[in-house]
Amino acid sequence: MPREDAWSAEEIAAIVDTYHQMLVAELGQQRYNKTALNRQLAERLPKRSRSSIEFKHCNISAILRDADCPYVAGYKPRSNYQASLVDCVEQRLLRSDQFNRAAQQAADLPAIESSPETFNNIIVEPPNTSPQVQESPGSYIAKRDYLAREARNRDLGHAGECFVMAYERQRLMALGENKLAGAVEHVAATQGDGAGFDIRSFSDDGSERWIEVKTTAFAMESAFFISPNELRCSREHAAQYHLYRLFNFRKQPHMFCLTGDLNKKLWLEPDSYRAGVKYIV
Repeated sequence: MPREDAWSAEEIAAIVDTYHQMLVAELGQQRYNKTALNRQLAERLPKRSRSSIEFKHCNISAILRDADCPYVAGYKPRSNYQASLVDCVEQRLLRSDQFNRAAQQAADLPAIESSPETFNNIIVEPPNTSPQVQESPGSYIAKRDYLAREARNRDLGHAGECFVMAYERQRLMALGENKLAGAVEHVAATQGDGAGFDIRSFSDDGSERWIEVKTTAFAMESAFFISPNELRCSREHAAQYHLYRLFNFRKQPHMFCLTGDLNKKLWLEPDSYRAGVKYIV
Protein backbone atom coordinates (compact mmCIF):
# COMPACT_ATOMS: atom_id res chain seq x y z
CA MET A 1 0.00 0.00 0.00
CA PRO A 2 1.54 3.37 -0.96
CA ARG A 3 2.47 5.74 1.82
CA GLU A 4 -0.09 8.49 2.40
CA ASP A 5 0.85 12.06 1.56
CA ALA A 6 1.50 14.57 4.31
CA TRP A 7 -1.65 15.95 5.87
CA SER A 8 -2.73 19.35 4.60
CA ALA A 9 -3.54 22.26 6.89
CA GLU A 10 -7.24 21.83 6.08
CA GLU A 11 -7.18 18.12 6.96
CA ILE A 12 -5.38 18.77 10.25
CA ALA A 13 -7.89 21.49 11.15
CA ALA A 14 -10.78 19.11 10.44
CA ILE A 15 -9.49 16.34 12.72
CA VAL A 16 -8.54 18.75 15.52
CA ASP A 17 -12.04 20.27 15.41
CA THR A 18 -13.63 16.81 15.64
CA TYR A 19 -11.35 15.84 18.52
CA HIS A 20 -12.27 19.12 20.23
CA GLN A 21 -15.97 18.19 20.02
CA MET A 22 -15.35 14.78 21.56
CA LEU A 23 -13.16 16.11 24.34
CA VAL A 24 -15.48 18.92 25.42
CA ALA A 25 -18.39 16.47 25.47
CA GLU A 26 -16.46 14.01 27.64
CA LEU A 27 -15.27 16.68 30.05
CA GLY A 28 -18.84 17.92 30.40
CA GLN A 29 -20.06 14.33 30.95
CA GLN A 30 -22.28 14.71 27.90
CA ARG A 31 -23.19 11.68 25.79
CA TYR A 32 -22.00 11.78 22.20
CA ASN A 33 -21.64 9.39 19.27
CA LYS A 34 -17.92 8.90 18.60
CA THR A 35 -18.61 6.57 15.67
CA ALA A 36 -20.88 9.09 13.97
CA LEU A 37 -18.41 11.93 14.43
CA ASN A 38 -15.60 9.85 12.96
CA ARG A 39 -17.80 8.81 10.04
CA GLN A 40 -18.50 12.46 9.29
CA LEU A 41 -14.80 13.22 9.61
CA ALA A 42 -13.88 10.41 7.21
CA GLU A 43 -16.27 11.86 4.63
CA ARG A 44 -14.36 15.15 4.85
CA LEU A 45 -11.02 13.30 4.54
CA PRO A 46 -11.48 10.92 1.58
CA LYS A 47 -7.71 10.53 1.15
CA ARG A 48 -7.23 9.23 4.70
CA SER A 49 -7.65 5.64 5.83
CA ARG A 50 -9.44 4.74 9.03
CA SER A 51 -6.16 3.69 10.65
CA SER A 52 -4.53 6.97 9.64
CA ILE A 53 -7.34 8.96 11.25
CA GLU A 54 -7.10 6.83 14.39
CA PHE A 55 -3.35 7.36 14.58
CA LYS A 56 -3.75 11.13 14.22
CA HIS A 57 -6.29 11.16 17.05
CA CYS A 58 -3.70 9.39 19.21
CA ASN A 59 -1.10 12.00 18.21
CA ILE A 60 -3.46 14.71 19.46
CA SER A 61 -3.84 12.83 22.74
CA ALA A 62 -0.05 12.78 23.09
CA ILE A 63 0.15 16.53 22.57
CA LEU A 64 -2.49 17.09 25.24
CA ARG A 65 -0.78 14.67 27.61
CA ASP A 66 2.50 16.52 27.20
CA ALA A 67 0.72 19.81 27.89
CA ASP A 68 -0.73 18.38 31.16
CA CYS A 69 -4.25 18.34 29.74
CA PRO A 70 -7.00 15.72 29.73
CA TYR A 71 -7.58 13.87 26.47
CA VAL A 72 -10.27 11.72 24.85
CA ALA A 73 -10.73 8.28 26.39
CA GLY A 74 -9.82 5.47 24.04
CA TYR A 75 -7.20 7.41 22.08
CA LYS A 76 -4.00 6.29 23.77
CA PRO A 77 -1.22 8.86 23.31
CA ARG A 78 1.21 8.19 20.48
CA SER A 79 4.18 10.53 20.26
CA ASN A 80 6.37 11.61 17.33
CA TYR A 81 3.78 14.15 16.30
CA GLN A 82 4.44 16.89 13.76
CA ALA A 83 4.98 20.59 14.46
CA SER A 84 2.05 21.50 12.20
CA LEU A 85 -0.28 19.36 14.33
CA VAL A 86 1.03 20.94 17.54
CA ASP A 87 0.42 24.42 16.18
CA CYS A 88 -3.13 23.55 15.14
CA VAL A 89 -3.95 21.97 18.51
CA GLU A 90 -2.67 25.10 20.20
CA GLN A 91 -4.71 27.44 18.03
CA ARG A 92 -7.97 25.52 17.61
CA LEU A 93 -8.25 23.50 20.82
CA LEU A 94 -6.09 24.76 23.67
CA ARG A 95 -6.99 28.39 23.05
CA SER A 96 -10.69 27.56 22.93
CA ASP A 97 -12.70 29.15 25.73
CA GLN A 98 -15.10 26.22 25.53
CA PHE A 99 -12.33 23.70 26.18
CA ASN A 100 -10.80 25.82 28.94
CA ARG A 101 -14.10 26.10 30.80
CA ALA A 102 -14.83 22.40 30.39
CA ALA A 103 -11.35 21.35 31.59
CA GLN A 104 -11.46 23.65 34.61
CA GLN A 105 -14.91 22.45 35.60
CA ALA A 106 -13.84 18.81 35.23
CA ALA A 107 -10.78 19.41 37.41
CA ASP A 108 -12.86 21.10 40.14
CA LEU A 109 -15.83 18.72 40.10
CA PRO A 110 -16.67 17.39 43.58
CA ALA A 111 -16.36 13.69 44.36
CA ILE A 112 -17.94 11.55 47.06
CA GLU A 113 -16.80 8.43 48.87
CA SER A 114 -17.80 5.34 46.93
CA SER A 115 -16.52 1.88 46.17
CA PRO A 116 -17.67 -0.86 43.78
CA GLU A 117 -19.35 -4.04 44.96
CA THR A 118 -16.25 -5.93 43.90
CA PHE A 119 -12.64 -4.90 43.37
CA ASN A 120 -12.00 -7.65 40.81
CA ASN A 121 -9.89 -6.48 37.88
CA ILE A 122 -9.24 -3.08 39.50
CA ILE A 123 -5.43 -3.50 39.37
CA VAL A 124 -3.64 -3.01 36.04
CA GLU A 125 -0.02 -2.89 34.97
CA PRO A 126 1.69 0.54 35.06
CA PRO A 127 1.92 2.32 31.72
CA ASN A 128 5.14 1.59 29.89
CA THR A 129 5.51 5.08 28.49
CA SER A 130 7.34 8.33 29.13
CA PRO A 131 6.52 11.84 27.98
CA GLN A 132 8.13 13.00 24.78
CA VAL A 133 7.41 16.70 24.56
CA GLN A 134 8.23 17.87 21.06
CA GLU A 135 10.30 21.04 20.89
CA SER A 136 10.72 21.59 17.18
CA PRO A 137 11.17 25.24 16.15
CA GLY A 138 7.84 27.02 16.50
CA SER A 139 6.05 23.95 17.85
CA TYR A 140 6.78 24.00 21.59
CA ILE A 141 3.55 23.68 23.50
CA ALA A 142 3.30 25.23 26.95
CA LYS A 143 1.97 23.18 29.83
CA ARG A 144 -1.42 24.05 31.28
CA ASP A 145 -2.47 23.77 34.91
CA TYR A 146 -5.47 21.42 34.63
CA LEU A 147 -3.73 18.45 36.26
CA ALA A 148 -2.30 20.64 39.03
CA ARG A 149 -5.75 22.12 39.54
CA GLU A 150 -7.27 18.65 39.83
CA ALA A 151 -4.52 17.64 42.27
CA ARG A 152 -5.77 20.43 44.56
CA ASN A 153 -9.32 19.01 44.48
CA ARG A 154 -9.61 17.87 48.09
CA ASP A 155 -12.92 16.07 47.54
CA LEU A 156 -11.41 13.95 44.79
CA GLY A 157 -8.26 13.21 46.79
CA HIS A 158 -10.25 12.19 49.87
CA ALA A 159 -12.61 10.02 47.82
CA GLY A 160 -9.62 8.25 46.24
CA GLU A 161 -8.07 7.57 49.65
CA CYS A 162 -11.36 6.14 50.93
CA PHE A 163 -11.57 3.93 47.84
CA VAL A 164 -8.11 2.52 48.58
CA MET A 165 -9.01 2.06 52.26
CA ALA A 166 -11.95 -0.11 51.19
CA TYR A 167 -9.78 -1.99 48.71
CA GLU A 168 -7.10 -2.74 51.29
CA ARG A 169 -9.63 -3.98 53.85
CA GLN A 170 -11.27 -6.23 51.30
CA ARG A 171 -7.89 -7.52 50.11
CA LEU A 172 -6.84 -8.47 53.64
CA MET A 173 -10.21 -10.02 54.48
CA ALA A 174 -9.97 -12.14 51.33
CA LEU A 175 -6.65 -13.41 52.71
CA GLY A 176 -8.34 -14.32 55.98
CA GLU A 177 -6.58 -11.48 57.82
CA ASN A 178 -9.64 -9.86 59.43
CA LYS A 179 -7.63 -8.45 62.34
CA LEU A 180 -5.19 -6.74 59.99
CA ALA A 181 -8.10 -5.46 57.88
CA GLY A 182 -9.54 -3.80 60.97
CA ALA A 183 -6.20 -2.15 61.71
CA VAL A 184 -5.88 -0.37 58.35
CA GLU A 185 -5.43 3.34 59.16
CA HIS A 186 -6.28 6.42 57.12
CA VAL A 187 -3.14 8.27 58.18
CA ALA A 188 -3.93 11.38 56.12
CA ALA A 189 -7.10 11.80 58.20
CA THR A 190 -5.73 10.78 61.61
CA GLN A 191 -2.30 12.43 61.42
CA GLY A 192 -2.50 14.98 58.60
CA ASP A 193 -0.48 15.28 55.42
CA GLY A 194 3.04 15.31 56.88
CA ALA A 195 3.64 11.57 57.19
CA GLY A 196 4.71 11.11 53.58
CA PHE A 197 1.93 8.60 52.86
CA ASP A 198 -1.85 8.41 53.19
CA ILE A 199 -2.74 4.92 54.40
CA ARG A 200 -1.08 2.38 56.69
CA SER A 201 -2.03 -1.13 55.63
CA PHE A 202 -0.39 -4.54 55.81
CA SER A 203 0.97 -7.32 53.66
CA ASP A 204 -0.23 -10.86 54.31
CA ASP A 205 2.87 -11.54 56.42
CA GLY A 206 1.88 -8.72 58.79
CA SER A 207 4.55 -6.25 57.65
CA GLU A 208 3.39 -2.67 57.22
CA ARG A 209 2.44 -1.30 53.81
CA TRP A 210 2.65 2.49 53.57
CA ILE A 211 0.46 3.70 50.74
CA GLU A 212 0.47 7.07 49.01
CA VAL A 213 -2.67 7.56 46.90
CA LYS A 214 -2.73 9.70 43.75
CA THR A 215 -6.18 10.05 42.19
CA THR A 216 -7.32 11.44 38.86
CA ALA A 217 -10.59 11.37 36.97
CA PHE A 218 -8.52 11.60 33.81
CA ALA A 219 -6.53 8.97 31.92
CA MET A 220 -3.95 6.44 33.05
CA GLU A 221 -0.99 8.24 31.47
CA SER A 222 -1.81 11.61 33.06
CA ALA A 223 1.08 13.08 35.05
CA PHE A 224 0.70 13.49 38.81
CA PHE A 225 2.37 15.54 41.49
CA ILE A 226 4.53 14.23 44.31
CA SER A 227 6.16 16.13 47.13
CA PRO A 228 9.81 16.04 48.22
CA ASN A 229 8.61 14.60 51.53
CA GLU A 230 6.83 11.73 49.76
CA LEU A 231 9.88 11.01 47.64
CA ARG A 232 12.13 11.06 50.70
CA CYS A 233 9.77 8.74 52.56
CA SER A 234 9.78 6.29 49.65
CA ARG A 235 13.59 6.28 49.61
CA GLU A 236 14.07 5.92 53.38
CA HIS A 237 11.32 3.30 53.78
CA ALA A 238 11.49 1.56 50.42
CA ALA A 239 10.52 -1.85 51.80
CA GLN A 240 7.16 -0.56 53.03
CA TYR A 241 6.38 2.11 50.46
CA HIS A 242 3.65 1.76 47.83
CA LEU A 243 2.16 4.31 45.48
CA TYR A 244 -1.37 3.57 44.23
CA ARG A 245 -2.29 5.57 41.13
CA LEU A 246 -6.08 5.70 40.70
CA PHE A 247 -7.32 6.86 37.31
CA ASN A 248 -10.62 7.23 35.43
CA PHE A 249 -12.02 7.58 38.93
CA ARG A 250 -15.48 8.98 38.19
CA LYS A 251 -16.47 6.47 35.50
CA GLN A 252 -14.64 3.17 35.90
CA PRO A 253 -11.82 3.41 38.45
CA HIS A 254 -8.69 1.34 38.03
CA MET A 255 -5.26 1.65 39.59
CA PHE A 256 -1.69 0.57 39.22
CA CYS A 257 0.89 0.21 41.95
CA LEU A 258 4.54 1.23 42.22
CA THR A 259 6.66 -0.02 45.12
CA GLY A 260 9.93 0.98 46.73
CA ASP A 261 12.04 4.06 46.08
CA LEU A 262 9.98 6.22 43.72
CA ASN A 263 13.06 8.19 42.70
CA LYS A 264 13.99 5.10 40.68
CA LYS A 265 10.49 4.49 39.28
CA LEU A 266 9.31 7.93 38.12
CA TRP A 267 10.45 10.54 35.66
CA LEU A 268 10.61 13.75 37.66
CA GLU A 269 10.70 17.34 36.55
CA PRO A 270 10.69 20.44 38.78
CA ASP A 271 7.27 22.05 38.97
CA SER A 272 8.11 25.09 41.08
CA TYR A 273 10.81 26.50 43.32
CA ARG A 274 10.66 28.09 46.74
CA ALA A 275 12.24 31.49 46.22
CA GLY A 276 13.28 34.67 47.98
CA VAL A 277 15.14 37.79 46.88
CA LYS A 278 18.91 37.67 47.31
CA TYR A 279 20.62 40.50 49.14
CA ILE A 280 22.52 42.27 46.40
CA VAL A 281 25.48 44.40 47.43
